[in-house]
Amino acid sequence: MATDFPDLTDLTPGAQRLLDVASELFYEQGIHAVGVDTIAAESGVSKPTLYKHFGSKDGLVVAYLLNRHRWWWELLEAEVERAESPRALAFFTVYAANHGNARRGCAFLNAAAELPDDHPAHEVIRYHKHSVCDLLEELVKEDSAPDIDHRMLGNHLFLLLEGAFAHRPIYGTEMLWQGREMAKRLLARPEIAGRPVAEQAATSTM
Repeated sequence: MATDFPDLTDLTPGAQRLLDVASELFYEQGIHAVGVDTIAAESGVSKPTLYKHFGSKDGLVVAYLLNRHRWWWELLEAEVERAESPRALAFFTVYAANHGNARRGCAFLNAAAELPDDHPAHEVIRYHKHSVCDLLEELVKEDSAPDIDHRMLGNHLFLLLEGAFAHRPIYGTEMLWQGREMAKRLLARPEIAGRPVAEQAATSTM
């Protein structure tokens, strides 16, 4: 998947202020509900600065999601590094933690629901979700027996994690902790999530 995303590491103080304010407003109020006039007024930075650094509101939305992915990914990697096996459970810990701006659930799913299919931010959304799914599969593969269908088990965990997080605005963290317990049971008995690869292959030849 292409990852030719804008470089956000060398923004001017004004551009960073715009991005910080826009990120908070987009997440709390919704992307469509927040216009560039509001962002400029709340940040105290002019609209010409916004257009100079981000090109348009669409460009600012891309930067918001990309910045959030990078911020979130640092938290996730740090938690995984500290975690004991099975490390996939660390995902649920991060998603349930109170980071100050997870109250409304997943910013990426919220954005996907608002934006048209051809919006450039969808590339960032897909990249984020693929990254989560791929890392889950990688950790399952490293922490589980070699004859387990690691992709199938990783996908089960991904669906548990994402489903629980999507319901955070309704149920708080309750479903995330329940999902973590379900994931723990799956990892202890991975055959529940799918037959071992060798067994699947034998069945398919019958």
